[in-house]
Amino acid sequence: MPSQDRRERALAERGALIVRAARELAEAEGWDAVTTRRLAEAVEYSQPVLYSHFKNMQAIVTAVALDGIAELAVVLRDGREAGGLHGLAEAYLGYAEAHPAVYAAVFTRRTDLAFGTADSPEVLRITFGELYAGVEPYATGDVETLTEVFWSALHGQATLNHDRRLRPAQRTDRVEQLVRLVTG
Repeated sequence: MPSQDRRERALAERGALIVRAARELAEAEGWDAVTTRRLAEAVEYSQPVLYSHFKNMQAIVTAVALDGIAELAVVLRDGREAGGLHGLAEAYLGYAEAHPAVYAAVFTRRTDLAFGTADSPEVLRITFGELYAGVEPYATGDVETLTEVFWSALHGQATLNHDRRLRPAQRTDRVEQLVRLVTG
């Protein structure tokens, strides 16, 4: 079985290399630049090798999104533990600013991910749980819905900040007002 283990490790490493290359290319040039041809060149494998790991480009975006959502969970936990709801909000927006292509993969690009369902991957539930943990102390009613409203507002700010639709100098004030709306 050692050769089988070695083959499985090599396949996993190749898959991780493809995901890493897709992420790097997307962060450097945007998702429109991420094509199977460009990825094949970046990882020095043929396009059929890419398709032996991923069904299509959407599956690659999904893999990048899953990596990103796992990172975001850690960032949110650290922000919440360091600064409560305000720290959580700043951590969320900071992640979106620092990793715009990954953020897009998670929240705006087409993926195979199901959010908010029984079929949602565990990492999505963990990440939502971090948002929930930040909101829960202030909720007087349905915590999940209040968490969704808070998350929606953060996502709106992240998207509008990225697209330069909001006044940059008011970023901190927007976060403070959102937190005050939730905390009462």
